[in-house]
Amino acid sequence: MPRMLDVSDAVRAEIGDEEADRLLAGDNAPGSYDCTSCRTPGDSAQERTSTVLFVGDETAVLAFAHATCLPSQVVQVTEEQLRGAVRSINADPGAAGGAPAQSVPQQGAPQQAPPPNAAPEQAVLGVTSGLVLIAGELHPALVVEPTAPIVRPGSTGPGDEFLQLLVEQGYQPVPALDSVPPVLHGWSVLLAVGQLHAVLQPGADGGRPVAWWQAHQPLQVTDGWRAAANKHQQVLLYAAPVGSIGRQPREDLLRDALDKAAAQGRLVAATLPLAGT
Repeated sequence: MPRMLDVSDAVRAEIGDEEADRLLAGDNAPGSYDCTSCRTPGDSAQERTSTVLFVGDETAVLAFAHATCLPSQVVQVTEEQLRGAVRSINADPGAAGGAPAQSVPQQGAPQQAPPPNAAPEQAVLGVTSGLVLIAGELHPALVVEPTAPIVRPGSTGPGDEFLQLLVEQGYQPVPALDSVPPVLHGWSVLLAVGQLHAVLQPGADGGRPVAWWQAHQPLQVTDGWRAAANKHQQVLLYAAPVGSIGRQPREDLLRDALDKAAAQGRLVAATLPLAGT
């Protein structure tokens, strides 16, 4: 039976026309599945369904999502992240409506993700997730703070150019948290199976996005954070230099630290679309 599948040009280019046509004809696509974004059941025979292709260093895995949750797309991940996502997707293959992830042929070799841009050898980007209230509405946010000063690549002098480097990438200074920052196109936040995997930046010469930051192990987010991300289909990213925010145990304390950093001119931000799930 033909399926109501959306197969984007990017996904088709990776898996090939023959495989894409088999999916659309229903020969190699599940009827029921668990949406890889919202984790609720879906039925590709009765509702529009997106094909989402996770591409690792050596393999690729095809997953399915409600078209209202995610568009059909290719998502670049590391091989380790891909294995973790497959384990999560296939953790309960006998569940009602559950459909395991599918390994599919891959036409082109994926690009390797470089290390985070402008990060010196001893600096690590700390990432905290939380909900931020703006104009009476809760928004999912990530707060990025390095563990050491960030200098410009190739520079050996003292100083901290973390914020300036991000401004050059399109992030904007935030004097106060009273409005949603502008969308920074080309950047995105990667969630896979409800976990935070990476912040992606544009690839070289307009190529496939690569990781600016990626988790050593996928980070759990709260149900409220994930629900807000699925609602808005975007995440606010705030960045501050080392020593500005700290590891705050509660969201109200995190907000106080963000407000203080903004008032001191030590905060930049952008709104990043969701990539993947």
